Amino acid sequence: MIFNKHTARKTAEVLLQINAIKLQPNKPFTWASGWKSPIYCDNRIILSYPPIRNYIRETMAKQIETLYGKPDVIAGVATGAIGIGMLVAEYLGLPFIYVRPEAKQHGRQNQIEGHLEPGQNVVVVEDLISTGQSSLNAIKALKDNHANVKGMMAIFTYGFAISKENFDKEQLQVHTLSDYESLLEEAYNTNYISNKEQAVLASWNANPSKWQAQ
Repeated sequence: MIFNKHTARKTAEVLLQINAIKLQPNKPFTWASGWKSPIYCDNRIILSYPPIRNYIRETMAKQIETLYGKPDVIAGVATGAIGIGMLVAEYLGLPFIYVRPEAKQHGRQNQIEGHLEPGQNVVVVEDLISTGQSSLNAIKALKDNHANVKGMMAIFTYGFAISKENFDKEQLQVHTLSDYESLLEEAYNTNYISNKEQAVLASWNANPSKWQAQ
């Protein structure tokens, strides 16, 4: 999924630096799903740090052009990827739209906000991939509105097997700036985590729904 190993490590470095990613093997977080997790990722924090925001924006934009060519439209997945998606679209000089989890219950009842012509080439921007379900929900909405979805670019992925299966079923080309493996390498090499903590974090990633803190 990652396009460039150096970029993956650099992205992991800056996400750890600003606490967009927190690693707490001994004091796990509880996700909305109920899963216990030694990691928490909130990439919206990137927007508060201009140098890092600019790095993510430019790197994503350049990788999108390299991987997919220049699309007609950039689509962000609400809500986490609206900010970074808009910045990428601005950098590329492209129109921007965003996709809600579901259609509004009032007004024009839009699920897609912004102007989209049938047949336009769209690249989807995500902030974070876990199971991939919210991303696929956005892809379905775009396809239902006759968009030609070229692929997706995200900042970070946990690399769960279920997300790969979901994207493969949809035959969707997905790339990310960084991934869980690169994160653990960077965290260990910079003494952010110990060898023991690295093993704990790796064990969680292999079976996150059943994992329990030791």
